[in-house]
Amino acid sequence: MELQLNKKSHYINILLGIIALGWLLTQLYFTLFKPIHPMILSPIFLSFALSLVFISKPISKKIIWLRVIDFIFVGILVGVVIFYIGHEQRIVNRIPNIDPILPGDVAVTLILLVLLLEAVRRVLGFNLLVFVSIFIAYAFLGPYSFGFTKFAGFSLLQFTEIMTLTTEGIYGTPLSATASFIFYFILFGVIFSACGGGQVLIDIGLKLGNPETGGPAKAAVISSALMGMISGSSVANVTTTGVLTIPMMKKVGYKPEQAGAIEAVASTGGQIMPPIMGVGAFIMAELLGVKYASIALAATIPALAYFLSILLLVGFIAKRNKYESSRMIDNENIKFKTQPILPRLYLLFPAFVLLGMVLSGQSLRSAALYSILAILVLNVLVPANRKGIKEIYVAFIEGIKQAANITLPIAACGIIIGVVIQSGLANKFSAVVADVGGTSLLAALLITTLGCMLLGMALPTVAAYLIGVVLFVPILIKLGIPILVAHMFCFYFGVIAQITPPVCLASFTAAGIAGANPWKTGWTGFVYASVSFLIPFVFIYQPAILLIGSPLEIFVATLFLYAGVSALAAAIAGYMFAPIHKFERILMLTVAMLLIVPELATSLVGFILLGILVVRNIQKKKIGQLPQMALDKN
Repeated sequence: MELQLNKKSHYINILLGIIALGWLLTQLYFTLFKPIHPMILSPIFLSFALSLVFISKPISKKIIWLRVIDFIFVGILVGVVIFYIGHEQRIVNRIPNIDPILPGDVAVTLILLVLLLEAVRRVLGFNLLVFVSIFIAYAFLGPYSFGFTKFAGFSLLQFTEIMTLTTEGIYGTPLSATASFIFYFILFGVIFSACGGGQVLIDIGLKLGNPETGGPAKAAVISSALMGMISGSSVANVTTTGVLTIPMMKKVGYKPEQAGAIEAVASTGGQIMPPIMGVGAFIMAELLGVKYASIALAATIPALAYFLSILLLVGFIAKRNKYESSRMIDNENIKFKTQPILPRLYLLFPAFVLLGMVLSGQSLRSAALYSILAILVLNVLVPANRKGIKEIYVAFIEGIKQAANITLPIAACGIIIGVVIQSGLANKFSAVVADVGGTSLLAALLITTLGCMLLGMALPTVAAYLIGVVLFVPILIKLGIPILVAHMFCFYFGVIAQITPPVCLASFTAAGIAGANPWKTGWTGFVYASVSFLIPFVFIYQPAILLIGSPLEIFVATLFLYAGVSALAAAIAGYMFAPIHKFERILMLTVAMLLIVPELATSLVGFILLGILVVRNIQKKKIGQLPQMALDKN
């Protein structure tokens, strides 16, 4: 029986490889040789993603014969692809709400709806499934709703029109952007890591973190920041860098929940760290109709503030508790063992190709493709770290699986977005929130924060961001917030929810590696990431930190932000140059708030108070050193 199961697994892997390779070749064909309309590319792209999910994640692992259902689903999806290719001219050229809807359109819509929901259940669980199902029900039961949510409801033909015959539903901007270029960025990240570039970044982080107090924690922060530039995934960062850094942090004295929290907070920052941020940042660029480089540049100052806060925090904690990188534990000298970095720096060349092309305004698709090509060429030309065909193949398969898993929430959110916009719910909701908050921007911001956080706890980051954009961005724009700032506000809180209890996947993953209590790890990470809850409010009131304003405004806003971040890290850790006691910590926290709140008067007061506290803390350090100096002389 075991032999038969192994044979079946072998055949399944072959089938997965065929589907993945077919998907890749199809994408390249439509990219390089025969450009195709997004209304045709999107359903083909989605069909490949669904097929891969149904084969890789069976309906039942115990009841073997139920696998037949998975193969039937794949066969149906082949039919869906044939339908769209056969009806290409009609679908591309039809006039929405005027040209007739064929029975085949309705059938394909219902088929895709059922299969998409089933795939979401298998990959993402019931949270998103229930959320999408509620909105589908609302689309048809609108007349029976209540209050401002009541509307005329959709007929089946209207629902079909919205979902699959326009760009307002499943085949909207998020999915077309994923099919057009995000797919290739995901592949780049996986192949770059598999061919050694990811390990170089990790090793650079380890080397930079090595010499100082709290070295392993700083290595975790730096490595996760560098890896986050490429991967843009919280959990991927935790599993990649955490297996190295968490055990080291524990060896030098960090508690398991501290080690897990530090890794989770640092890894989550990868989604807001340019140049390659989370998928939501690419979609933001598409929704705003701006170059992705503009989004990445705007996010730079807040992202650096985030990582500065964590670096200072782990250093202060290490000094307070005397976690030394060179300490001896069980006669073992804690050192970072890495291969020489200089001979491997060439492996970072593809990342610089990507960065250069993105910042120079080249198309994102071209940037990703040329960067992947650079990886493969280097792998062939330089034998020192060459990966075999099998390793490259495995990396491609893994990248395509990741693309499938990201495609599902994006497509599912298209359903929600279509219903919310076409039913008028988005405008009604904005009006209600505006009435509740009146003209108070702060009230609207707090409502938006709570909403985005709740969405981020229940849904993947990109899903939380997309729904937040529909529900909350119009409110902020009505209150005079620039559109980029409003989008970035929702994006940040969708990301931060990954480390916000009770649902904090990055923290739970890190807790598993650290052998820590997940609940304690989650709340510790929540405290360590405090600065991330304040930064979005800063760029609402002070857009200069998003590079909106004059150079002087940007400089002053950045100076006050970084000073406030430093004070906040000291307040949380209870240490700066010397221990900070309870009253001083409260005062330091107050100073941090004064600096971070973007008002010139409060910031100046905070700056002066911070200077006084720093001087007092340095004096305390000198006083504390006097007895030790006397002992040394004796």
